[in-house]
Amino acid sequence: MKALVLAGGSGTRLRPFSYSMPKQLIPIVNTPVLEYVLRNILDLGVTEIGVVVGDRAHEIRQALGDGSRFGACRLTYLQQDAPLGLAHTVTIARDFLGDDDFVMYLGDNMLPEGITGIAEEFAAHRPAAHVVVHKVPDPRAFGVAELGPGGEVLGLVEKPEQPRSDLALIGVYFFTAAIHEAVRAIEPSSRGELEITDAIQWLVASGADVRAGQYEGYWKDTGDVEDVLECNRHILESLRPAMDGEVDEASVLTGPVVVEAGAHIVRSRIEGPVVIGAGTVVADSHIGPHTSIGRDCAVTGSRLEYSIALDGASVTGVQGLRSSVIGRSARVGTVGQSTDRYRLVVGDHTRVEVAA
Repeated sequence: MKALVLAGGSGTRLRPFSYSMPKQLIPIVNTPVLEYVLRNILDLGVTEIGVVVGDRAHEIRQALGDGSRFGACRLTYLQQDAPLGLAHTVTIARDFLGDDDFVMYLGDNMLPEGITGIAEEFAAHRPAAHVVVHKVPDPRAFGVAELGPGGEVLGLVEKPEQPRSDLALIGVYFFTAAIHEAVRAIEPSSRGELEITDAIQWLVASGADVRAGQYEGYWKDTGDVEDVLECNRHILESLRPAMDGEVDEASVLTGPVVVEAGAHIVRSRIEGPVVIGAGTVVADSHIGPHTSIGRDCAVTGSRLEYSIALDGASVTGVQGLRSSVIGRSARVGTVGQSTDRYRLVVGDHTRVEVAA
C-alpha cells in the first residue's frame, strides 16, 4: 500500500496564519499537523508516501525533507498547480500510485487515535473504496454517507439540506486501483473541481463494492483558529511531563509540564498541561493550563492560558491573555500597566501594543 497526503490547500479560514505558512504546518503542541498525519500513516506500515503540494511547496519540503527523519519513510512531492479538487490529485499522482492500493489523507486532519483498525478492515475485504466516517452533530456542513445494514455505502451527498445519516466523511479514504477509472469518468462540479465524492459515487452507481469504516476517536479538522486551540487542548490532555530545561527555585510547576532543552523558567508559575519549547525564556509570568509555547520565545511579566505562541514569539507585560494564538516572531506588549483580559489572534512577524 502507498499513501497520498494532500498538503496543497490555501487555508482561507486559518488566516492570518495561512498568509505566511501552509495551514498543514500550524503547530499542535509544538508539532505541525502534517507530522501527526505522517505518523498515522507510518503506523500502517506504509513507507511510500506522495505529498501533493501547491504554491507553498517549498515550505512543505523544508519542513518534511525527504522523510528520512521519520524512519523508514520515502516522500515523493507531487505538484498541483491549481486547486482543482481532491479527485484531481489522484490524476496527477497516477504514475506514483501505479496500480497499488493507497490511502488518501487530508493534511490538516487530526485523528490522534490512528486509523490502523480501519486499514485492517480495508485490507481484509479490499472493496474498491473504503471511506472513513465520523458521527457529527450537524452533518449538513459535510459530505455524508448513507450506509446499508452491512456497512456498504449506498450513496454520498455533499452538504445535504436534509441528511439521511449523521456520518460525515472526514478526509481519509482507502482505494484500490478502481478509483482511477472513476476519476476519469467524472466531470468537474459546479465549482470547477473534480470531487472525490463524485468519483466514489460513480463507483457505487457502477455496482462496485464501496464500504465505510467508522472512526470512533477524537477528530478535528484544524481549519480555523478555534479548532486549532481546541485540538491543542485535547492533545495536551495526554501530555507526559518532561524536564530537560532549567527551572529556578522561585518557580512553581503543577500538573503535567514539558520544559524542553535550553528553556528557562524564572520566578514563574506554570499550571499544566503546558509545553515550553526549546530555548524559550519564561520570566515573572503565570502560564495557565492548555498552553503551548514554541521554541525561542520570550514571555516576561505576563499571564496567558489556553493559548498558543508559535516559534520566536514574545509577550511582555500582558496580563490575562486567553484563547489567543501568537504568530511566529510576533511581538505583543503593553503601553502602561495592563490588568484586563485579552484575546488576540496575531499573525507572523506582527507587533501589537495593548493599551492599559
